[in-house]
Amino acid sequence: MLRSLSVKYSPLLTRFRFRGRALSTQPASASLGCLPTTDSPVVSKLAFFNSVTGDGSNIPSYRVLDGFGIPIEGAEVPEACISEQFARRLYENMQLLPTLDNILYNVQRQGKISFYMTSYGEEAAVIGSAAALADDDEVLAQYREVGVLLWRGFTIDRVMAQCFGNHEDSGKGRQMPVHFGSKLHHFHPISSPLATQIPQAAGVGYALKRDPERRSKNVACVFFGEGAASEGDFHAGMLLASTLPSPTLFLARNNGFAISTPSSQQFYGDSLSARGPGYGVDTVRVDGNDVLAVMSAVKEGRRRCLEGGRAVLVEIMTYRVGHHSTSDDSFAYRGRQEVENRKKIDNPITRFRLFMESRGWWNETEEEELKSRLKQDVLAAFKRAETLKKPDLTELFTDVYAEEPWNIREQREELAGLLEKYGQVWEPWRNELKIFKDEGKLSG
Repeated sequence: MLRSLSVKYSPLLTRFRFRGRALSTQPASASLGCLPTTDSPVVSKLAFFNSVTGDGSNIPSYRVLDGFGIPIEGAEVPEACISEQFARRLYENMQLLPTLDNILYNVQRQGKISFYMTSYGEEAAVIGSAAALADDDEVLAQYREVGVLLWRGFTIDRVMAQCFGNHEDSGKGRQMPVHFGSKLHHFHPISSPLATQIPQAAGVGYALKRDPERRSKNVACVFFGEGAASEGDFHAGMLLASTLPSPTLFLARNNGFAISTPSSQQFYGDSLSARGPGYGVDTVRVDGNDVLAVMSAVKEGRRRCLEGGRAVLVEIMTYRVGHHSTSDDSFAYRGRQEVENRKKIDNPITRFRLFMESRGWWNETEEEELKSRLKQDVLAAFKRAETLKKPDLTELFTDVYAEEPWNIREQREELAGLLEKYGQVWEPWRNELKIFKDEGKLSG
């Protein structure tokens, strides 16, 4: 009796009996009840899954232009923001990156700077992203995003100052080359340890959300490679930005290699895009060699961040043409011909140039003039930077504490004493002190 009553008057179930069997008149998921910690429907058939697409296919990649610069069938060129003037700005910034890379890579090989990392092959991924952001969005970069700074007005002279660590460097020569930072340009200083910027970006995004003046106006945008996404910090950042919702835009540059480790050995699943839905994050995969596709995807991702107040993940598929850094020889782990083929078959700069030429916005004469002008500008900045002195030696003891503590004061006074005693009589020190702006004149 109790059993029949519990079935008859259950608010969740409505049943009738047919030939001795209890049958439900509700949908299967409703009739089987619910689970206490999820809205997942309940089913009676055992089924495993290993794809976020539902049918087992790979996540698609968004593209606007094909390899010949022609819009693919069904693609929409963002006409509203692609004028001839804007396209020229995109192209000039894309061409500036390899011009800088060619010269500074060789400068490092000459021993004039200690380290360098190029952006070869990733020009569209970087410049397209930069063009889609607001200039006052907070950027937390990895290593290859100097193009974002250049797009925002960071000068070639300042690039050189950072790489040479001279007294015009806002970081006062304390960082390795290519570890840029600029408060003016909302570009947070780069850190060498891998992936540390990812959870930091989630915190920055949350801070923006709590700021009445910047809420619904700015996002925190974090760049990282697919290798960095193998670090625990990636998951910590995604988890933080999804459970404490914040306008944090995750831009993953999947360039195929984490130094010498190919992406095929980094993960087995459908790359990084498959991870986004696991954190409840809107996700898209985009052709990173198509500057218009990158710009459109990042712009839409930014819009979703602001309107929803939640994180978005954009996976940018590209190829690292250059070596990982000046400390790497990539031909030890990949074929030279593979790289040459990539440079010829799917060059992001060539693709966009062909698009511009098809619209009558560019020609061979302008191409030669641009390359010549950019090379002259970079060489002039290089020649100037190598003549400038290092920051004052006094800066060794500044900027860490609001008030100088006793132990730092003791160290400064000890160094001042040593310089006074040996600075002008010991030749190695006498020569070295000449490179500093203050020539090592410390106050005791």
